[in-house]
Amino acid sequence: MNSEFVAAVRRFNRTVTQRVGALDDEYMARGRPLAQARLLWEIGPGGAEVAALRARLGLDSGYLSRLLRTLESDGLITVGPADQAGGDARVRAAALTDIGRAEWAELDKRSDTFAWSILEPLTEQRRERLVAAMAEVERLLIASMVTIEPCPPGDPRARACVRAYARDVAMRFGDGFDPALSNPVHDEELVPPAGVFLLATLNAEPVGCGAVKLHHDAPAEIKRVWVSDTVRGLGIGRRMLSELERYATERGWTAVRLDTNRHLTEAIAMYRSTGYREIEAYNTEHYAHHWFEKHLAP
Repeated sequence: MNSEFVAAVRRFNRTVTQRVGALDDEYMARGRPLAQARLLWEIGPGGAEVAALRARLGLDSGYLSRLLRTLESDGLITVGPADQAGGDARVRAAALTDIGRAEWAELDKRSDTFAWSILEPLTEQRRERLVAAMAEVERLLIASMVTIEPCPPGDPRARACVRAYARDVAMRFGDGFDPALSNPVHDEELVPPAGVFLLATLNAEPVGCGAVKLHHDAPAEIKRVWVSDTVRGLGIGRRMLSELERYATERGWTAVRLDTNRHLTEAIAMYRSTGYREIEAYNTEHYAHHWFEKHLAP
C-alpha cells in the first residue's frame, strides 16, 4: 500500500465532504441531512423499487428502512407493494407524494444553483479543468466500485451476461454468431475444480463476465470474456483477464490460452499488450481466426 496515495485520497475526501455540504445537518437548507435528500432524489418522480435503491446506493437494509420511514413520516413518499394489482407483495417500491414531488423539484433547482456556486469563482479555463477532472474522477471511482467474484454459471445474472455476450459478438462478427456452430461450453466445466465463471457487478448489477476451463495435461482455457458498454473503457476487461489468470495460477497451471475472432480488434490488442503470443490453432472453433497463449508466473 502506497502511504502517499492513501493520504491523498483521505485529503480529497475531507475536502469534498466539506465542499458539498455532506457535514451539514440540513442539506441545502431543506431541513434534512444529505442521506435523506439523496434518497429522495433517487426515488424520483418515477418511483423506485426498494431493492434497487439499496443496491444503487450501497446502503444497509436497516439504515435504508430508517431513511424511508423518515421520509414517509414527513409525507414525502409512500412505500408499498411494487405491483398494486396483486403481484408479489414482497417486492416493495417507494413513490413520491405530491409534497415529495414539489420537494424533489426544489432540490433539483437548488442543486443547479449549488453546482454553479462551485464553478462561479473560477475562470473559464479553470472551470473546464475542474469539470474535466471531475469526469475523470467519476470514471475511476466507478471502476473501483466494480467487483469481480465467482458465480455459478446457472445463476440468472451469469445467464444474462452470456446472452449479452452472444448478442454483442453477433453484431460484431462479419457473419453473425450462431451458438450452435460454436464449440460448446458446458456449465459443469465452469464450476470448481473443473473451472470457474467470474461475474463483474456494479451496484449489484452484472456488467461483465469471464470463465476459465482447467484442462488436464493442457493449458487452462479462457472463455466468454465480455464487458458491458456501461463500463467499457474502465479497465474491467483487463481486470477480468487478470483474475482468470490468477485463478488458474493459484491452482497450479503454468499457461493459459484462448481463441478470438478477427473482428474483436480491441480484445486482440488487449491480449497482445498483456503478454499473450499468437500460436497455431489448438481447436476447431468455427468463429476463431486467432489463437493466443500466455505463460503464467508462479
